[in-house]
Amino acid sequence: MNEEIIIAGFGGQGVLSMGKILAYSGIMQNMEVSWMPSYGPEMRGGTANVTVILSDDRISSPILNQYDTAIILNQQSLDKFESRVKKGGLLIYDTNGITRHPERKDIRIFQVEATREAARMGAARAFNMIVLGAYLKVQPVVKIDNVSRGLEKSLPQRHHHLIPMNLEGLKRGMQIVKEA
Repeated sequence: MNEEIIIAGFGGQGVLSMGKILAYSGIMQNMEVSWMPSYGPEMRGGTANVTVILSDDRISSPILNQYDTAIILNQQSLDKFESRVKKGGLLIYDTNGITRHPERKDIRIFQVEATREAARMGAARAFNMIVLGAYLKVQPVVKIDNVSRGLEKSLPQRHHHLIPMNLEGLKRGMQIVKEA
């Protein structure tokens, strides 16, 4: 198994956290893992993306030009990364703020209304976990109990009270993801 993933959106959407949780989940599953963030100098509102590689074998380089999966959280990221998904790959996106939907026919495309669902849940901070749940429903690269363990590892102790909300977001994402 080798899964090369780009997660991209605005700073403040939990892009880097989602990648870190996914990476820790892979570690909990005894996988080889690479987590490489990229972001601008802005704390919130600037662009942010993270490359995560999960593999059964050693990872030769964390730098990628094409991806098996793109998890897209804004229009700028869709414009930048849609063409970089490998043929037969996967693109999952949050529909909020998207003005031009993905157009490729040679990849699998799914959408998740994570912004709307997070608002409905009254849990804006669960947005990224809703998206992660959607991804793991379509591409179950790690087990859900390892995501729970990954949350424990990636969140500071003072935020462990948020783990149940995050796991609920994960479940909701699995329920509301749909093929585009």
